[in-house]
Amino acid sequence: MKRTAWLLLVALLLIGLVPAGCSKQSGKLQVATDATWPPFEFVNTDTKAIEGFDIDVMTAIAEKADLDIEFVNVAWDPLLTGMAQGTYDMAISSITITEDRKKDMLFSDPYFAAGQIVVVGINETKITGPGNLAGVVGAQIGTTGAFEIEKVAAATLKTYDDIGFAFQDLMNGQIVAVVCDNPVALGYVGENPTKLKTAGGTFTDEYYGIAVAKRNADIIAKLNTAIAALKSEGKFDELSDKWL
Repeated sequence: MKRTAWLLLVALLLIGLVPAGCSKQSGKLQVATDATWPPFEFVNTDTKAIEGFDIDVMTAIAEKADLDIEFVNVAWDPLLTGMAQGTYDMAISSITITEDRKKDMLFSDPYFAAGQIVVVGINETKITGPGNLAGVVGAQIGTTGAFEIEKVAAATLKTYDDIGFAFQDLMNGQIVAVVCDNPVALGYVGENPTKLKTAGGTFTDEYYGIAVAKRNADIIAKLNTAIAALKSEGKFDELSDKWL
């Protein structure tokens, strides 16, 4: 065997020893997040660091569970696809636990209760909730908000990779409403009180969980133990006060 071929074979064998999904450079567990969803996950424009409620939650859980992690900023659709394919070890990104998603990935116990809500322009009077949505309505692609819009016959779904662009279109009059998770919606309404308002209250009951690649089933128990401990210690309340 030629030396080059031998070296190639050795390199391939060594690569095979690296656990799938872990960063080959750091050996840390990769945690995917779509950092376009403030205040849960977003990129700090000054420091360029990924911050938010979910980031602090995952960091606290990892510390409690003695897990060495690193965050990877991934767009929403590739994040879900990557989790289904085992590209990433875990994901935390305001991910609602659903039966469909359970087919492709595992979930920790819930760490946050949320719900969908409708946001409209400040002068909107006809749309008072999900039941009378009519016209073009925005949501982030692949989210439960998008799924809810599709249930309304009079509404036409327009999807966005970044929920911020949906709210921008709403304020510019390009769409009539946005449907998204309640805390995110209230954040945008709070920042734009003269332009946006909610239409009705939350109309779904949803729970966020940490998604885990199926090959990492052994991590679930560690995550759940850490979540339970942090809840009892009041850590989630502390982070809610900080971010929400």
